[in-house]
Amino acid sequence: MLNRFFGLFSKDIGIDLGTANTLVYVRGRGIVINEPSVVAINQKTGQILAIGTAAKRMVGRTPGHIVATRPLVAGVVSDFEITETMLRYFISRVHEGGFSLLPRPRVVIGIPSGVTEVERRAVEDASRNAGAREVYLVEEPMAAAIGARLPVQDAAGNMIVDIGGGTTEVAVISLGGIVTSRSLRIAGDKMSEDIISFARDECKLLLGERTAEEVKIAVGSAMELEKPEEAPMRGRDLITGLPKEVTVTDAHIRRAIQHSVAAVVNAIKTTVEETPPELVADIMDRGIVLAGGGSLLRKLAELVQLETQIPTRVAEDPLTTVVRGTGLILEDIDSLKPLLVPTPYEMGLKIS
Repeated sequence: MLNRFFGLFSKDIGIDLGTANTLVYVRGRGIVINEPSVVAINQKTGQILAIGTAAKRMVGRTPGHIVATRPLVAGVVSDFEITETMLRYFISRVHEGGFSLLPRPRVVIGIPSGVTEVERRAVEDASRNAGAREVYLVEEPMAAAIGARLPVQDAAGNMIVDIGGGTTEVAVISLGGIVTSRSLRIAGDKMSEDIISFARDECKLLLGERTAEEVKIAVGSAMELEKPEEAPMRGRDLITGLPKEVTVTDAHIRRAIQHSVAAVVNAIKTTVEETPPELVADIMDRGIVLAGGGSLLRKLAELVQLETQIPTRVAEDPLTTVVRGTGLILEDIDSLKPLLVPTPYEMGLKIS
């Protein structure tokens, strides 16, 4: 009863709780928050020092007792308490300047399609403890397909590939359900790690996470570019221990990330192989849609099209596809409820 009363003064929100970034959609307003999923903690006192953008600026630049950490690994909650704190912070940010002293919003939140029951409960519990009065879970590929405006409720095949920071979700959707899917824990973060390994092994250079990501964005590609590009890579020389700068080309970075890119492409091909023939015919007609930050890797859509022989395109504004999907569900939750994942609470399971 109290929750319902507080709900009158709360704003319903959709959350893309990503490994790399968290995006928040407010019903009637659109996307209001897009910040890194990073929390900075003082380990001496246990105090939360910063969340989001401010915390990401601290990565690799803090004294020993301050740690900038990601509470989600490969799309799932790895630190329950910090995830809860981060969600509470974003929910309170949404309600700043309003009349609600104790916000109790309805929340639609995206989860990877391959999560276990325990991982699903962790997301729901963290959301409820952070102040949500009702929690609806939607699988990320379904949310991405809705956000990309694919006709997911039609009796026809739609193929979506959501390449995020921690996971790659490949799914074929028809009649409001996922027919076949793959959840791969190889995505943007793994490609950055590949670049760090390449710098260490080939250049004898110790590279930071942020630098590796910047190099990937600057010159990364899945296939050979028309015009070769290069970028500086700055870090610490492993032999002398002194600062060192190495210039790398797109060919170097392509070689560094080739195994991760191949794993993503193979997951797409395997999913196509497992899809019923009638739906494959639909997908050949409608094409494969790429979403998520990883889809911005240059020439990736061309490589997928070459390997699968199916037309492939990148969704409009791929970084926000999942959160836009949660927002569209919020706007019409009654008719889109069948597309959601049943939560442990709805199934009458006791949460320990």
